[in-house]
Amino acid sequence: MSWSTVLASFDDFIALIRLNVDIYHNARVCGDWVINADAKGHTCFHMVTQDNCQLIVPDIGEWRLSEGDLVIFPRDLPHSMMPCAPQTGKQQHLLIPAAQDKPGTSLVCGKVYFQHSGSERLLDALPNVFVVRQNQFSPWLNGLQELILDESLRISRQTNVIIDRLCELLFAYALRHYMELHEQKTGIFALYAHRQINKAIQAIHDQPALNWQLQALAEIAAMSRTQFAETFKRISGWTVMQYLTWWRMQLAWDDLRSGLSVARVAENVGYQSEAAFSRAFRKQFTQSAGAVRRGQ
Repeated sequence: MSWSTVLASFDDFIALIRLNVDIYHNARVCGDWVINADAKGHTCFHMVTQDNCQLIVPDIGEWRLSEGDLVIFPRDLPHSMMPCAPQTGKQQHLLIPAAQDKPGTSLVCGKVYFQHSGSERLLDALPNVFVVRQNQFSPWLNGLQELILDESLRISRQTNVIIDRLCELLFAYALRHYMELHEQKTGIFALYAHRQINKAIQAIHDQPALNWQLQALAEIAAMSRTQFAETFKRISGWTVMQYLTWWRMQLAWDDLRSGLSVARVAENVGYQSEAAFSRAFRKQFTQSAGAVRRGQ
């Protein structure tokens, strides 16, 4: 099975959780500077767009970040960033176009927000912090990084909707890149990366309303029923049917928020009984389907 098949399942998942990026820093930091960040609980990232700096994460490690390097904190942690070599002068955060001749480091920093509770499965599968080096980037990531830098050199203020959207793509590609480079033994990435099981996952994603049975999914995966069920459980912690229900409920959440009736949503995700769907939905989210539809 090619990586394109694996990435199809991953892309389905990324589309489901709908990430948004809010850039809160896009500037050149000059002088004797240090940035201390407290843990705020949200996902965040930093990208060095020019020059270099030092990253320190207490009790975890230190990294020298060079131009083009990207660091991601899935759940945020206290961390500090500073120059690699001693600098002099007052700390300043200057717009990049006006500070090209000044010693310093250009940084793009953003917060990542997910519009769906399914994002918890993604965050659980990632380490506390990980660095993607510029020399590890695919051509797509290199191209995005160059676009972000080019846009940074054009703007007259730190916030810019184009950079926000470019960084959303950058973040999604960085997650893909992480999955490709780091073999996972458990979690949702491991599930999507398993050559055989992913075939069944993709079948579920393609036809969530189908009356799926364990035997049929095992046959798609070219595994025995027992081997398929046991391997699925060992890798993900879910039974096959639990994953099927989970995926259906994530899709149902989106449909309800879009205003579709509970009965229509139940049908869309494979439930013939609205009551059975409503029970499954409440069990998943501890909210009623009607409340979610009303935006409560």
